[in-house]
Amino acid sequence: MIHWSPKLYVGDKMKRKLDKTIKSIDNRKVTYGVFCITFSSNRDNLFDILNANELRFPYYHKTDVYIIGLTKGREEALHMVQDLLIEVYQNTGEFKVREYYT
Repeated sequence: MIHWSPKLYVGDKMKRKLDKTIKSIDNRKVTYGVFCITFSSNRDNLFDILNANELRFPYYHKTDVYIIGLTKGREEALHMVQDLLIEVYQNTGEFKVREYYT
């Protein structure tokens, strides 16, 4: 099941089509060039960067996915992850991203 962060981070290129994109992801429709930043499926890691189309696979229908960021393009997703990590560290002095964003 897909869960959306109440404080969703959105890349500059994504802002114009945000509502349509969220609806497409929730309805498991095909999206082009959209990447989701989620908490890592492995508790030892911090984030996963997923192509939004991966969320259409049956595995993700059974698994909880918590989306905290949406971008248009992988490059923008990498920059957003960097910004998210800097924000967490500056505010807490640690890298406990799950605790910070929930």
